[in-house]
Amino acid sequence: MYRIEVGPGDLAASRFGIAPLHEAITAIGLAAGRVPAGPVRPWVERARPRYAAIAADPAVRALAFLRRRHGYMADFIQPPPGRPNLTVAEQLAVARATPAGQAREEIARNLDGLPPPEDDIRAVLHAPDAVRRLTDALEAAWGALVEPDWPVLRSILEQDIVHRAGRLAAYGWAEALDGLSRQVRWRGGAIEVDIPGDDPEGGAYRLDGAGLMFVPTVFSELGVALERNWPYTLMYRARGVAALWEGREPRGDDALARLLGRTRADLLRALAEPATTTWLSARLRVSLGGVGDHLAVLRASGLVTRERSGRSVLYRRTAVGDVLVGAS
Repeated sequence: MYRIEVGPGDLAASRFGIAPLHEAITAIGLAAGRVPAGPVRPWVERARPRYAAIAADPAVRALAFLRRRHGYMADFIQPPPGRPNLTVAEQLAVARATPAGQAREEIARNLDGLPPPEDDIRAVLHAPDAVRRLTDALEAAWGALVEPDWPVLRSILEQDIVHRAGRLAAYGWAEALDGLSRQVRWRGGAIEVDIPGDDPEGGAYRLDGAGLMFVPTVFSELGVALERNWPYTLMYRARGVAALWEGREPRGDDALARLLGRTRADLLRALAEPATTTWLSARLRVSLGGVGDHLAVLRASGLVTRERSGRSVLYRRTAVGDVLVGAS
């Protein structure tokens, strides 16, 4: 178990970020079968042919080999984000600037406890240009596995940040951590995280005014990054991930659909929490243009409202919309 002690200034210093390269490396592990698929199994089944198309490159398979469910993973291939809207190009630039000596040390630590890799994978990991080969493979995997779905995935992550950051700012640590995971709790002025792993500090850490970086993810399980050279980071599964790939059961006698039409009724129900048009389009299998047209009608009717959050526009139900959905 990890225990992260929190001081008076850590709440204000804490922040949220999106880590595209972390999504890429975890997507590789899922598509290669290195970690259980869990709630993203429908995505994994779609992604496996795309992974097979790039897996002839031993550097891609080397990244899959480094992926482990618990324990240390090389930091340079998944640097923590410095801000919420960090791009994959910016993260790749950070990874590519890694000194060769640092990369060798991190790879050696990552390999500790793993079975011996295949010869072509070993050759990549011990090559003088390992940083270049691995980051090129990361970029290829990003393009094949993550980028096609990134607008929707980023929407999920941004929605989670809006929710979680609001709870942290308004109510403090306990409320922000509530519902994040059954393995995370607030106890006695500290965050406790029940996961195994490489733990050189004996499980006890202090934020010392630097705050905590919260990183919601789509493809990863709960994790922590508590290395001295990086911001202390808590990674957790974003809310709403499983719902994205679930099928929608048709409703029987649906009075709300008779009143508004099926799509507008579904949109109003889906807006139990703030959402972007991108997420709504993917969730309801309706075109972006169609979602926008229906939302315009719902907004003009006073049933939904919208607000800007960073680069995204989030729609939410009004009190009238809540009453209408509740009555149905």
